[in-house]
Amino acid sequence: MREALPAFLDSLRSHVWLDGGRLAVAHAGLKEEMIGRGSGAVREFALYGETTGEIDEFGLPVRADWAAAYRGKTSVVYGHTPVLSAEWVNNTLCIDTGCVFGGKLTALRWPERELVDVPAVETWSEPVRPLGGPGLGKSAQADADGVLDYQDVSGRRWIETELKGRVVVAEENASAALEVMSRFALSPQWLVYLPPTMSPSETSSQAGWLERPEEAFSHFRERGVTQILCEEKHMGSRAVIALCRNAQTARDRFGVSGDETGAIWTRTGRSFFSDSGMTERLLNRLRASVDAADLWQELNSDWLLLDTEIMPWSAKASSLIESQYAPVATSAAAGLQASREALARAMARGVDTAALKARIEDRAARAARYATAWAPYVWPVSGVDDLKVAPFHLLASEGCVWYDQNHVWHMTLADRLAAGGSVVTRTQWRMVDLADAGSCAEAVAWWETLTDSGGEGMVVKPHDFVSRNKKGLMQPALKVRGQEYLRIIYGPEYDAPDNLVRLRERGLGGKRSLALREFALGHEALKRFVGKEPLRRVHECVFGVLALESEPIDPRL
Repeated sequence: MREALPAFLDSLRSHVWLDGGRLAVAHAGLKEEMIGRGSGAVREFALYGETTGEIDEFGLPVRADWAAAYRGKTSVVYGHTPVLSAEWVNNTLCIDTGCVFGGKLTALRWPERELVDVPAVETWSEPVRPLGGPGLGKSAQADADGVLDYQDVSGRRWIETELKGRVVVAEENASAALEVMSRFALSPQWLVYLPPTMSPSETSSQAGWLERPEEAFSHFRERGVTQILCEEKHMGSRAVIALCRNAQTARDRFGVSGDETGAIWTRTGRSFFSDSGMTERLLNRLRASVDAADLWQELNSDWLLLDTEIMPWSAKASSLIESQYAPVATSAAAGLQASREALARAMARGVDTAALKARIEDRAARAARYATAWAPYVWPVSGVDDLKVAPFHLLASEGCVWYDQNHVWHMTLADRLAAGGSVVTRTQWRMVDLADAGSCAEAVAWWETLTDSGGEGMVVKPHDFVSRNKKGLMQPALKVRGQEYLRIIYGPEYDAPDNLVRLRERGLGGKRSLALREFALGHEALKRFVGKEPLRRVHECVFGVLALESEPIDPRL
């Protein structure tokens, strides 16, 4: 046997390519460009791997980390260099877990990608170099994800998504996103999702109105939707919250190295709070709500990813109010007061100014409403007690992307969180039967009450989180904003008859295309993260959402 064995081993193939090219198996590993080839260099690499030419303190060759740079679609399974436990790294898996050294024997079930192991009966041989893995308590994949490569996001990109096929990102949009992502975004290990933009409803034809619920109802009714959910639209700032049960969960699942227990970020990937202490205090309050709702056990997860609105609006937009909106109100009031005084002097001289006076008074009334339009959304914030968090989607948890649950499920879960803590506020919502005129009328009246009392408006969604018809993916949501909120967006006199005529010609096609593409990319990012794919694969989708945001779409829509 000893004489025959070397010849037998020498006759074997360097590697095997299985399952239609989806899986390659080699002794010591295989680079992407080597798969399916049979040269001497390929055989050498497959047998012995790659070294740096250095010798470590144990007198053994230092291994080059070829897996950290692997980008292939074929999964590569190998051994040769024993590790404590088998972990996927960039679609490669070292399955040698040192059984001979007293470790364990590991098997991979394919295509399930399930790992099974049994401990060694005994230590058959003492290893020269102790079994180990990546440092700092990170997973092997997190260690490989320590630095993201510009080449993975630059240039024109084609991103494959489950919901909408291939999404194209233009080179110039990618360049704009790189500027924001590299300078302002929080740690990419946290940034596993960015929320999509949302389109408004079709323009209303009713006198004095730009948006009303009836158009949103018609939009979905015409596309075959029978039930919708109407959800209060809070006037705050959109925030994505990664909430971990503890710091160890954050290190294990997100690959961070500090003591953070989560993160909160904006629609553009920036940290919501500049003060990390404020972030942690808010996360502690949210954890208490999750504890009270007993969701950790119910969802079998030590982390949650939530889509929320944080109020007040002034918590993030105070500088915007002070530098943009308030000066308009002040200058409008001053200018119109000067006009009134000039008219009064003209009237004193006997000039007929009745028509002009009526117009100035009308403008002054609209400007006065503009100056108070944001008042319900502004209050002082000195600490966590002054904040309100309104969750409306549970995006993901361990092993699950919750797009398969309908919106009633999501809002019921949000209600449970609101019942468990003072910082979490409830979002009002109701189901509407689009075939029932009475149900629709009640929803319209509800919206009018919301907006008359200072609310921003509502969001109208199909019952199912992901809805399709014969033409494909439908809008996941349409926003219907109230008259006074729209005054902030479009200006004091937007609802004057002449201005409404122009605004009703606004085009929604670009906005709706953008909303669908970003929705698909967000889902894809979550799916990849939950599937524990490399961070570069997750970040490709997140980066794509941010890149699409630089498309020339009217920001008021």
